[in-house]
Amino acid sequence: MSRPDPKILTRHFGEERLHELETYRRLGGYEGLRQALSLGREKIRAEVAKSNLRGLGGAGFSAGLKWSTVPPEEKNPGPRFVVANCDESEPGCFKDRVLVDRAPHQLLEGLLIAAYAIDARHAFIFIRGEYAVQYRILEKALAQAEAAGLAGRDVLGSGFFCRVSLMRGAGAYISGLDTALLETMEGKRAWPRQPPPFPTAFGLMGRPTVVHNVETLSMLPHIALRGGEWFAGLGTAKSGGTALFSVSGHVERPGVYEFPMGTPLREVIAAAGGVRAGRKLKAVIPGGVSTPVLTAEEIDVAMDFEGPRAKGSFLGAGGVIVLDDTTDMAAVAHNIERFFCHESCGQCTPCREGSYWHERILQRGLEGGGTAEDLATLSRVGENIAGKVICALGDTVGVVTRAMMKKFPEDFKARFPESRG
Repeated sequence: MSRPDPKILTRHFGEERLHELETYRRLGGYEGLRQALSLGREKIRAEVAKSNLRGLGGAGFSAGLKWSTVPPEEKNPGPRFVVANCDESEPGCFKDRVLVDRAPHQLLEGLLIAAYAIDARHAFIFIRGEYAVQYRILEKALAQAEAAGLAGRDVLGSGFFCRVSLMRGAGAYISGLDTALLETMEGKRAWPRQPPPFPTAFGLMGRPTVVHNVETLSMLPHIALRGGEWFAGLGTAKSGGTALFSVSGHVERPGVYEFPMGTPLREVIAAAGGVRAGRKLKAVIPGGVSTPVLTAEEIDVAMDFEGPRAKGSFLGAGGVIVLDDTTDMAAVAHNIERFFCHESCGQCTPCREGSYWHERILQRGLEGGGTAEDLATLSRVGENIAGKVICALGDTVGVVTRAMMKKFPEDFKARFPESRG
């Protein structure tokens, strides 16, 4: 029996001019912020903790737990910040772009709720440099909110002050990682920091900083209005609410789809019209290219933070890439490793060199010069990267290709034969 399919973030996407403040408020916009201000900081924090809202940018860390690690004012006096991470650069993921396109005020409202909850007087939206149109949308939405007394001084007449600033990135994939993003905001090279300390203790300019994904923040107005228990009840025991899935690849209707946490991957693919042109399904990348591949036999997996992990993969940022039976998985692996090689920040030698060798070896196979010995080298290089780098990109370099080699060995043997006559 199919599960209920409540819409939270996309419920009003059929409305014209939803990006305009007038339309958004007519549909109940900014009432979540009003409710949060009425509840007070402690109560809104408690509601978010009860909601089981987890970070929807890939990490899956509890939002309520993250807020609880921000040191209290008396222990760490001075400014604290909230940052919306809109540096969406994972191939296969485009949900944040859609949220900004369609409902920028939903993001702003969530950002202001988070700022109020941790008593931050300055909030930022850090947006991918290539999202020029979305930057202008946010610029206009912020101006509308400030003019209406919804941001800036005396938010909704409550006495709460929060300045919101927009910042544009320069196109680095690694800036999607919270600590690299903070380095970028400080005008430095986008090199991830080695934790601890974590950003909630030592973040932007050395001050406590909460970094949340666009989708995570956009959930907050709905939790404030309807309560944490309501939100938790929509998902699974460990992952509350719904999630957005960016579905692309070999499907009939690529797009962004919203489902309750725990919905089988099979249902997500079916919502996108299934595999194109009646072809057979071969594989699915469940959460963007940094997540290990699943086979066609594994698509009954529950799409929450626990389901894909049980299959050796991750929910990631929900970038579902569907691949049909015409796909050469060795070519897919090369395409992904070429991206990682280009986007490695170069700070860690194993990632910098390992991603280069992955790309070169796979390229040799595609050009007709690969051997079985190359496959052994590929596995060995990948195994020697894991656990020896600062951020998850380095670990991903080896894991993604090894998963494809394990699950689709024939595709790789065809490119890397035992001998060449």
